[in-house]
Amino acid sequence: MYAKCFKRCIDVVLSLLALIILSPVMLILMLIGAVVMRSNPFFTQLRPGKNEKIFRLIKFRTMTNAKDENGDLLPDELRLTSYGKLLRSTSLDELPELCNILIGDMSIVGPRPLLVKYLPLYNDEQRRRHNVRPGLTGLAQVNGRNAVSWEDKFRYDVQYVDNITLIGDIKILWGTVLTVLKRDGISSETSVTMEEFTGTVIKEDATV
Repeated sequence: MYAKCFKRCIDVVLSLLALIILSPVMLILMLIGAVVMRSNPFFTQLRPGKNEKIFRLIKFRTMTNAKDENGDLLPDELRLTSYGKLLRSTSLDELPELCNILIGDMSIVGPRPLLVKYLPLYNDEQRRRHNVRPGLTGLAQVNGRNAVSWEDKFRYDVQYVDNITLIGDIKILWGTVLTVLKRDGISSETSVTMEEFTGTVIKEDATV
């Protein structure tokens, strides 16, 4: 009942209130970002939403567009600015996604929207993460964020899809606040963000 009837209503009300209350902060970040990045302070990218419908995600830009001599973008760690690191560590770069929530592309709580190019790589179980709207935060984000493996992230995502409740969403929101305050799981062990997903290797049972 909650997932079908009330969750979307709560998303609209809370995202609208948050946009109104946080609008001065977002305006300041937009102005600072325009100066620091010397370009558009916003970053947009196509992401798959509910039922794999593609939408345009919007965030505050944390990386420059610096390229090498061949015209290719430099690695993330070279393009991520000190200002960008601050935005990521505090999750302030995610604030524009409140607009995605308000218009219905996303929910406040749900599996995080990932890259479109990952769609062909999911197995049937992992693909079920797209049965609901993607979220600003989710069960995976309060259980390790970028510090856990892709397989663990997807396991948490599917677990959430199968158990959506108001109490569960409240617990995830509270857990998100604690995670942001502690700045846990911002990076993986091998990347300043998260290494790319290349598919889940199926382990065959060993035979004697």
